[in-house]
Amino acid sequence: MADSIRVACVIGWPVAHSRSPLIHGHWIQRHGIKGEYRREPVKPEELDAFIAGFAERGYVGGNVTIPHKEKMVALTEPDDSVRKIGAANTIWFEGGRLQSTNTDFEGFLASLDASAPGWDKNLDNAVVIGAGGAARAVVYGFVQRGVGRIHLVNRTLARAEAFVARFGKTVQPTAWEDLPRVLKGAGLVANTSSLGMTGNPSLEIDLAGIRDDAVVADAVYVPLKTDLILAAEKRRLRVSDGLGMLLHQAGRGFQLWFGVRPTVTPELRKLIEDELLKR
Repeated sequence: MADSIRVACVIGWPVAHSRSPLIHGHWIQRHGIKGEYRREPVKPEELDAFIAGFAERGYVGGNVTIPHKEKMVALTEPDDSVRKIGAANTIWFEGGRLQSTNTDFEGFLASLDASAPGWDKNLDNAVVIGAGGAARAVVYGFVQRGVGRIHLVNRTLARAEAFVARFGKTVQPTAWEDLPRVLKGAGLVANTSSLGMTGNPSLEIDLAGIRDDAVVADAVYVPLKTDLILAAEKRRLRVSDGLGMLLHQAGRGFQLWFGVRPTVTPELRKLIEDELLKR
């Protein structure tokens, strides 16, 4: 019966660029699930009404992308990750009530675990570049993993300072001009800014001073290999790229909607890589 089909979606404005339908569509087919995943372009001023009628539209849950992640906090029952990060990217019904979580931090951590196993063992000095929504997710994840010290580097220092109230004194706000200093001896460097993204200025930093066993991660996935990743590979450092984060953040939502925990396979990665290269 048609009404037995479980349907999820991605909500954003715009949303045509989202790769989520390709990711979830691949898993739906692979696991033989009677389900569907759609795009829902929703204007900011229409979000409240759309969510109010979410169940009536036949949805069991969905993903939330720009510009709705922060507003979704007030429209759902948020978990700890959403409250701390201040943004939701995954919603689902439980007990008839719309719940929300943030799987961006899970995706970042899982990508690191897959690309650089053991990266968090005795990690006492990490550098995070950027102070936006992605940075909040990454810092939340690092705090959960017990990273001893997180230098948060941003051009506007006040934005970095706001992280201390949100995440505690593990976070050390750092001015942009102090980046070379805090890179010395760092065990992990993570770019969460838009620097290095296609159409934006490159992120050009000197990695010579970081530890030889350090890991370099980038949340940017267009291009697939940013200048930061290329510089890290030139130094023969372990890396974790933005595409890994994108793929791994999708798994828990799929499980919440369709009841199966999917895995990120080389086949799925190649599927998304090929789609990105077409553009």
